[in-house]
Amino acid sequence: MINGKRIAVVLPAYNAEMTLEATVRELPEIVDDRILVDDHSRDSTAEVARRLGLTVEVHPKNRGYGGNQKTCYRIALERGADVVVMLHPDYQYNPLLVTPIATMIAYGVYDVALGSRILGGGALRGGMPRYKYVANRFLTAAQNLLTGAKLSEYHTGFRAFSRQLLEALPLERNSDDFVFDNQMLAQAVLIGARIGEISCPTRYFAEASSINFRRSAVYGLGVLGTSLELAMARHGIYRARVFQFPPNSFAAKADVVVLAHPQ
Repeated sequence: MINGKRIAVVLPAYNAEMTLEATVRELPEIVDDRILVDDHSRDSTAEVARRLGLTVEVHPKNRGYGGNQKTCYRIALERGADVVVMLHPDYQYNPLLVTPIATMIAYGVYDVALGSRILGGGALRGGMPRYKYVANRFLTAAQNLLTGAKLSEYHTGFRAFSRQLLEALPLERNSDDFVFDNQMLAQAVLIGARIGEISCPTRYFAEASSINFRRSAVYGLGVLGTSLELAMARHGIYRARVFQFPPNSFAAKADVVVLAHPQ
């Protein structure tokens, strides 16, 4: 727990048996609940997860990355989580940073916190392929322009959310594919959620998850489409289905008190 808040880490997994144990071994002691959803893997991901003592849910058929996350968040909320940290189980992101990213939510400073590979310049040093880095920078610049946000990246697999925000977002309306992440962030921007970032070093190696060029291209187009739909929704031009929910369904409220320096 942190600040009396129950912390859950959810691991959306697909063929992650080679990296799962390394990821789980570095989760800090503040984590109250460790949940893995296996999206019908072809390897022994579920067996490894059970051996490590995780709560395991296995999809009877592959639902896609977004469908996996929908199950992750549903289970975490059903089990009483106040803060939910989503971490890819491919050991690309540093599990030790679960404590600081969850703290940002548990103390009410932010409603969403993102582990950025770009802040601190660690992406290329960690082995991110240069073409992926360039695509990341292009997409992020376009998204910031369209959404009005000022994030260093939108594409990280390391995120934390408050229970209140997860309950306010219509996640079931989102795609079951990779664009789910960006639809979720766009919805958070629309309702005025407070979004923070921390620097997160990254590792790229053979066993780390990746998608091929065709899927990457489809993802990029979906990201730009989502950002454009958000811009139209904010200006009252057109409201896509993922944005058809009352924007006042969530009110961001900080739990911290800021003391001004005496004059």
